[in-house]
Amino acid sequence: MSKVIVYLGPSLSIEKAKAILEADYRPPIRRGDLKKALKSGVDIVGIIDGTFFNDSPVAHKEILDVLKKGVTVVGGSSMGALRASELDVFGMVGVGRIYECYRSGRIEADDEVAVTYNPVTGEQISEPLVNVRYQLKAAEKDDVMTKKEKDALLSMAAGMHYPDRTYPNILKMSVEKGLLSSDKADSLLKYINEKPLNLKAEDAVAVLEKIKKISIS
Repeated sequence: MSKVIVYLGPSLSIEKAKAILEADYRPPIRRGDLKKALKSGVDIVGIIDGTFFNDSPVAHKEILDVLKKGVTVVGGSSMGALRASELDVFGMVGVGRIYECYRSGRIEADDEVAVTYNPVTGEQISEPLVNVRYQLKAAEKDDVMTKKEKDALLSMAAGMHYPDRTYPNILKMSVEKGLLSSDKADSLLKYINEKPLNLKAEDAVAVLEKIKKISIS
C-alpha cells in the first residue's frame, strides 16, 4: 500500500479530508519538510497548503529532488496549485481550477491564494482573492451585482494587503470609496453568507480524489 503524506491547512478541514482519503496529514508545507518526508519512505506527496512570503516556502528544487527519486507529487488549491503550474513540465501533477488559472496565466500573483489563519485551530481568518473572484462572479450571474460593480470590487480587493481581505472589510471599503451603495453592500454580504463559495476547498477535495485514484491504480 502506498504511503501518502498530504500537507494541508486552512483550505479544507482534516475531518473532511480524512473522509475522502486516509493519509498522513501534516501542517502547511514549508522549506525542509520534503526531506523529512523522504526519510519516512513516502510514495505520494500531496501539496495543498504551504507557507508563503517570508515564512520559508517550499522551494522548487526540493520538489524536483523528490520527483527525481520517483515520488509522485500532486498539487492544487493553494501553494500546491502555484508550484504545480511551475513544475508540471517536470512531472508534478496539477489538479483543479486554481492550478489551471495559474497555468494559463489568468492569475499570476502568489497572494491570489494567500490567507491568514489561526495557527492553533487552523481556522481561516482572511479570504483568498481566488475565492473572492469566484464568489463575486456568482453574485454577478445571480444579478446581485452588475459586471461593472464586480470588476470595481475585484480591482479594489486585489490592491488590498492579503491579511485585510475579508468580505466585511471589502464591502466596507467599497462603500467608503463609492463603489457600492450601503444597501447594495448589505445585500451582497447577505448573499455571500447565504451562498458561500470556496474554490480552494473544492480544489483541495479534487487533489485528494486524484491521489486516491493514483494510490489504488
